[in-house]
Amino acid sequence: MAPHTTAEDQVIEMMLHLGPCDSEDVVCQCTNLTWNRVFLAVDRLSRSGELGLVPRDRGMYTVTFPHRQDGRPDRRSLSS
Repeated sequence: MAPHTTAEDQVIEMMLHLGPCDSEDVVCQCTNLTWNRVFLAVDRLSRSGELGLVPRDRGMYTVTFPHRQDGRPDRRSLSS
């Protein structure tokens, strides 16, 4: 990934490749980011509606793309 890519962009790109996955998988796939950076990026993306968080077990979440009516992910522009 390009050095100027934001943590949010990296999470979105990873999710486009993997699809819905556990929050821990997001952390493991974003190897150049700390757990804190991934958490903050996912938090921002979920608050902005770019990603969805589905609770599973105690403290565990599945990270997903919220779906529009046509079934494709809602890909609004990310602000840096």
